[in-house]
Amino acid sequence: MRFLCMHKADKDTEAGVPPSPELIASMGTLMQEMAKSGVLLAGEGLQPSSSSVRLKFCGGERTVTRGPLCGANELLAGFAIVRMKSMEEAIEWASRFGRTMIDAEIDIGQVKEPWDLGLCAKPTGQATRFMIMHKADNNSEAGILPTQNVMNHMSELTGKMPNTGTLLSSERLQPSSKGARLRFSGGKSKVIDGPFTESTELIAGYSIVQVTTREDAIEWALRFAKVLGDSRVDSNVEVDILPLCEISKSV
Repeated sequence: MRFLCMHKADKDTEAGVPPSPELIASMGTLMQEMAKSGVLLAGEGLQPSSSSVRLKFCGGERTVTRGPLCGANELLAGFAIVRMKSMEEAIEWASRFGRTMIDAEIDIGQVKEPWDLGLCAKPTGQATRFMIMHKADNNSEAGILPTQNVMNHMSELTGKMPNTGTLLSSERLQPSSKGARLRFSGGKSKVIDGPFTESTELIAGYSIVQVTTREDAIEWALRFAKVLGDSRVDSNVEVDILPLCEISKSV
């Protein structure tokens, strides 16, 4: 089973405060352990929402809001990681999906790269990676798939993108009723079973883990939360843990 573990932003991540060397080292040790064990499939941090864009589609009409963003409905129905020359190009690609779905909300966040953390120099001519996040709605939370016409159009779009080197990955999430929310504070943790009636904190990053059970995913998320919590003044960390769909993939 694969799970998406999304940790939420706080005032420091939104302010662009760089992680301490101690946090980078501790997190690197945990990530290496997860990778060696075959648990970690992917993981990214996101830049502050000041560099993000929110797209809302109503009847196919688009509204563009540039960051910083306020947390509203931050529960995801799906996402894609793309490589683009600019945010404007990412907006255009995301808009193709949004117009297909008629009514939708999509956030576009910039992925935090190793050179953003000072770990290496930025390669010359390197394009930017973005996370395109399609928000959940009543239909996706009820497990209702898009119409066949919409699915066909999405498949056509995603089928073209790998040929241009722009689409790196895409996933659809199962409803939050099958997930869990982990809250960690002051050395204590609490797990809340889905469904989630709200998810208002912005996403600061994610990891995809491959495990046997949901409990295994929660355990790895707890270890991550402990490392991250030790670096925060209030030690508060919230992580949503949602299973991924294993058959069809779409934003």
